[in-house]
Amino acid sequence: MIYGIKVVFKYLLGIDVADRNLAVYPDDTFVVSYPRSGNTWTRFLIANLVFPSESVAFTNIERLIPDTSSQSNRALKNTPRPRIIKSHTYFDPRCRRVLYIVRDPRDLVLSYYNFQRKYRQLTDDYPLADYVDDFVNGRLISAGWGSWGENVASWVYTRQNHNGFLLLRYEDMKSDTERELKRIAAFLGLEPTPERLKQAIEASSPERMREMERTQSDHWVATKKHRKDIPFVGPAVSGQWQSDLAPALVSKIESTWGDLMSTLGYALVTSEGGQAHSAL
Repeated sequence: MIYGIKVVFKYLLGIDVADRNLAVYPDDTFVVSYPRSGNTWTRFLIANLVFPSESVAFTNIERLIPDTSSQSNRALKNTPRPRIIKSHTYFDPRCRRVLYIVRDPRDLVLSYYNFQRKYRQLTDDYPLADYVDDFVNGRLISAGWGSWGENVASWVYTRQNHNGFLLLRYEDMKSDTERELKRIAAFLGLEPTPERLKQAIEASSPERMREMERTQSDHWVATKKHRKDIPFVGPAVSGQWQSDLAPALVSKIESTWGDLMSTLGYALVTSEGGQAHSAL
């Protein structure tokens, strides 16, 4: 009874966190990923594409494409429809239109490690080897969204051939942003001009986002209370794991999710004997 009263009280005050409790409408589109897969960059690309008259920034991204993990149910209900909503949730059958972003887990773990240091969820001396072990065993703070493999598989294996599902690889978005943004536009029913595509890409560049983070981090819910010496917008590169992740840690990730990684087109470098060979 007391728990129920607290839930209602938070909802009425607009201080709850919607997460999976949000009301889902038939015309909603969700931008979903496991954390640190490029979701924020994708939000900016989409917002700059869909709202060309807006100057998209960290100060208004939550209004344009709200995040279920930081916004209240009331805020989401007040978002004009049709809504585009960011989420990290595992499979939810209510979500009929989903853009799902995947990223190589060998790179993702490095980004997530720095992210959790930024949020002071880890100390700077926490061993990366221990973190990788936590990562593959689903012991991170985001365990409620499942492990990387659980989250990705829950969407890919249930919706891969569904016409309301678009799978995006972060690496493909980096290598040919215009091509992938065209796919996103088509999924959203848009026919942007080449100039509009170019403008959206330039306005969402990692360099511009880093500059906006530098000047707006005290005003965005995701950064205002957290360390400023570690950026939220990372180096935005692919393949960093080849130099920064020890072979034994690569092997641990691949031995856990090798089949899924191969399905997604990520080449494995670990032999059957369990030793990683050079990826160069």
